[in-house]
Amino acid sequence: MSILFEPASLKNIKIRNRFVRSATYDGFADEGGYVSAGQRKLLTELAGGGVGLIVSGIAYVHYTGQISPFQNSIAEDRFIPGFKELTNAVHERGAKIALQLFHGGREAKYVRTKSIIPLAPSIIENDPFYRGEHREITEAEIWEIIKAFGDGAKRAKEAGFDAIQVHGAHAYLLSQFLSPYTNRRQDQWGGSLENRLRFHSEIYKDIRKKVGRDYPLFIKIGVQDGFIGGLEFNEGKQAALQMAQLGYDALEISQGLRGERYEGTEYRAHINSPNKEAYYRDWCRDIKSRIDIPIMMVGGLRTLYLMEKIIQNGEADLVSLCRPLICEPGLINEWKNNEHKKAKCISCNKCVDHMYKGKPICCIQNDPDRLP
Repeated sequence: MSILFEPASLKNIKIRNRFVRSATYDGFADEGGYVSAGQRKLLTELAGGGVGLIVSGIAYVHYTGQISPFQNSIAEDRFIPGFKELTNAVHERGAKIALQLFHGGREAKYVRTKSIIPLAPSIIENDPFYRGEHREITEAEIWEIIKAFGDGAKRAKEAGFDAIQVHGAHAYLLSQFLSPYTNRRQDQWGGSLENRLRFHSEIYKDIRKKVGRDYPLFIKIGVQDGFIGGLEFNEGKQAALQMAQLGYDALEISQGLRGERYEGTEYRAHINSPNKEAYYRDWCRDIKSRIDIPIMMVGGLRTLYLMEKIIQNGEADLVSLCRPLICEPGLINEWKNNEHKKAKCISCNKCVDHMYKGKPICCIQNDPDRLP
């Protein structure tokens, strides 16, 4: 049997294989932020389809961090029962599930009180990659959001999630603090790498205080921005190593701030050959060689033998998939039964385009009438 189908351990949780469904915003939450029947169906199909660990996407921890009207919230206790139903359903089908904790920062264009301006580490004028209104976050607001991450983690644990993943990648608040491009503060939260990582570190400390030392805590971290002049890998790598040293139990390595769509983003298009897959492989290999905690590799993975080679070579411990599982929720079981099966996903990014229009995620190959 392929090493990909051998069990894996992340801290004290046992996963039935090496496949992770990387956190994916699905647009199925109801307008109150609650788990919907559509989400339960989506995630239980993934569990039944053979995924070892599902990371449920971007649950906002504070009302200032919401980016969509159809996004899950873990900002209050009233959301716990719905999540508990979800985790029970996933567990019944043999998978583990983690909740991704999130704050959109300046990207948080959707807030219920329209007078609220999205928060950012610094105000950046004439930014070619972001033109929305935003204001500089205050010291008091920073600590309020740190506390909200800890409270969200405590609620997730109560709801039966096996682990937590902090979203520290892509265009969102933690990446905005880490990148010298968006963080130009002159206080303890900006300047040196240590200061730009202080937000990440304090979030970790607050979560640990509220969930204990034994509860698995992961971080998805962006180690390089998608444009010249932003965070560079030499600093991003040091950030990842510091997060491992701090105590995070696993790292998922991804990109930081987004550049030009789609080449300068985490969802590069037209991944139609193995040499275009695993586009964060070099980053993972370098970081993995320097730490002793598990690494999840994400980024255009499509081919079974390539993923197998990555695990065998010790370049990563688990492989994370997103778009292929939108197209084929049962893909992992199909690969288990047929190692020569080719993933249907063509990386056309129609699913991403659909998401940006505020609609539930779907695949054009499965439902062509829903996508233009």
